[in-house]
Amino acid sequence: MGHGIPKIEGIIKQRFTDFLVYEIDLDGNVVHLKDVQKPPAPKGEDAADPAAAESSESAPAAAAEEKPVGPEEPWPDRFTTRLSAFLSEEAVGKLKEMYLEGPEPPFVPDSGWGSRPAAGSSTEDAAEPAAEASTSAPAPTRGRGGGRGGRGGRGRGRGGRAAGREDHRKVVSDPIQSKETRTGLHRAVRELFAGKLESEADLASPASDEGTCIVIKWNPSRGGRGGAGGGRGGRGRAPRGTFPPYIHFTLQKTNRDTQDALAHLSRVLKVSLKDLSVAGTKDKRGITVQRVSLKRNNKTIEDIWRAANAQVGRQSHNNGTVNKRGDRGVRIGDFKYSKAGLELGMLKGNEFIITLRSVQVDSMETLDKALGVIKEKGFINYYGMQRFGTASVPTHSIGLALLKSEWQEAVSMILSKRPGEHPEVEAARHAWLVDGDLDKALQLMPRRVVAERCILESFKKQKGDTRNAMGALSTIPKNLRLMYVHAYQSYVWNAIVSERIRIYGLDKPIVGDLVYDKEPQDVPMPDVGADEAAAEDPEAESKDSATPMSNRALKRSRPPRVAPKIRTLVADDLDKYTIFDVLMPLPGTDVAYPGGPLGDKYREYLRMDGLDPDNFVRKQREYTLSGSYRAILHLPKELSWTVLRYTDPDVPLAQADEDKLLNFDPPVITPDGLFTALQIKLSLGTAAYATMALREVTKTETSAHYQSGLTAGAEDQKFRGRTVVHEGEEQEEDGPEQEPEAETGETGAEAVGTGMDV
Repeated sequence: MGHGIPKIEGIIKQRFTDFLVYEIDLDGNVVHLKDVQKPPAPKGEDAADPAAAESSESAPAAAAEEKPVGPEEPWPDRFTTRLSAFLSEEAVGKLKEMYLEGPEPPFVPDSGWGSRPAAGSSTEDAAEPAAEASTSAPAPTRGRGGGRGGRGGRGRGRGGRAAGREDHRKVVSDPIQSKETRTGLHRAVRELFAGKLESEADLASPASDEGTCIVIKWNPSRGGRGGAGGGRGGRGRAPRGTFPPYIHFTLQKTNRDTQDALAHLSRVLKVSLKDLSVAGTKDKRGITVQRVSLKRNNKTIEDIWRAANAQVGRQSHNNGTVNKRGDRGVRIGDFKYSKAGLELGMLKGNEFIITLRSVQVDSMETLDKALGVIKEKGFINYYGMQRFGTASVPTHSIGLALLKSEWQEAVSMILSKRPGEHPEVEAARHAWLVDGDLDKALQLMPRRVVAERCILESFKKQKGDTRNAMGALSTIPKNLRLMYVHAYQSYVWNAIVSERIRIYGLDKPIVGDLVYDKEPQDVPMPDVGADEAAAEDPEAESKDSATPMSNRALKRSRPPRVAPKIRTLVADDLDKYTIFDVLMPLPGTDVAYPGGPLGDKYREYLRMDGLDPDNFVRKQREYTLSGSYRAILHLPKELSWTVLRYTDPDVPLAQADEDKLLNFDPPVITPDGLFTALQIKLSLGTAAYATMALREVTKTETSAHYQSGLTAGAEDQKFRGRTVVHEGEEQEEDGPEQEPEAETGETGAEAVGTGMDV
């Protein structure tokens, strides 16, 4: 985009802290690691309430929230103020009355125990006056220890609501047409009453053009005397089965790709890898922060925290790593329970804080002009080099072999040697490829090298027989296998976009370009880079908070995915669209190709690789690609920059969240430093690569191998561990020894899936 502006020389990712990535969730909040201390165990009433333990996903557990009202102020004015934005004055009054009555429905005078209906009357008849009466005395109970929680037998004794005393109280809103307003009401009820009351769409009322009514009632899981999960007298921890089925937490990882970090967590937490999921895949070389969901399978937040910090009971095997950096560059915190897990695509993008070192530019005017181009005109939305790996065997080549059903070829490429790898990986490959020693290869192969280990373990199960290559490949985690073929899609997309720019430029749309056919009912197919399902609707009005749905049930309940409507531009359309509207498809069954010569070139590329551009259906269904669309330009949502000075390249110029929480030394900026650094803060949407934005500035190769070479030859490396006191005098810096920042070689598995978001 800025081809006429001189390049700004600088080194990308010289240190891990030079590349910080923070996920942006569906609510637009930037995810930070805020709390790594032991979460407080829920007690008493809160322990019995799953909803009370669950805060909104838009705010981590450590964020400040509205606190449930205390006993000295049962209904403060702020309740009325906030609810009046959604409910009528009459409805607010009824809600206040119901709340002040408490979780137990009022008693109905009759000839039986409790609220048992009189002979000849229905439960509903008996419940009507109960909803209007108020109670001033607790219910008499029978059985030993009545009302203290614990065992509940036949509606009497310890815990549980008395038999027959169903709570039919509820407050129904007027019809609300706006989805945003309904979502606001759900959120207000959840935050004001901390889960004691629940809200849901009124499915019993007939459909109306005026909108949907919302029902507010007491949450049965927060029921009276004891209730569900009362435990021993209602004073202890909640039973493990009463919490929602998922635990969400924040993950900070350093110099590890996402799949590798999740595999490490699965071993540390003693959970299955398939029970861990994320919304997006992050860079390897750098420090990244994102949310992770765990299908807890009866584990509690306390269990997960103890396992993450290597603690059993009150004893710590590592002298309290909570006050040290996380093991192997992985740290988790900000725990909360949730009703559903995360899926790929459930995010809005990422925020980056990137520091370029050894910056050389002819003037500050040039620097401002170069960055101004990105801010105003965007950058070419290429898939970054991380997508394809930096090894001698590109990831997309393996993906092409999978698409062509060349199973043996794919296995051979995954297991082949790669120059510059970590010595352990190199030795393991040699043991298999040269010595033919399968046991030794498995013993030497690090666990982080997922794909290679899966294939070798499959060979071992087959007693060394390597003929079933397709079966061996199927043991690789599905998301990792799909990343190979998605890398091929990305490779083709990059190539054809380059052709489009080379031939037609980037000033305006041309005849034959593709754009979304802009109609109100159309929802564009998301480019998550990998044919993954769209993020689920955050407003689940009809979902009963007491009976959370599983992710599988949620998927079944969603409407079928509909491909977006695409328009192929003709001459009369060109004035109606801009270059930012122009799309390029990733090849697949559900996409259209550009019109004219560009479309012919696209098909030619695919045929050269031995693929049929009009048939992407495969016998192995998981390799059948539906395709998607991606804008050829990306405009950052936010972009700012600062020029810094430094001398010692080992001194961080930005600080990770974990280091802030542990009160480690903050970044040191030297105003009279010998070298210049450029710190850029930008926010990008999903599937956009920050390195491709930096490429517009540096106009140099962004691969890790090339940037490592720049680091080795940089002038600032001569000043490692030193600081300038004044001109002409140097002195050893007094401070803690810096941790080494050795670059480890990427294997085929490590090189896969290290893009910003998949």
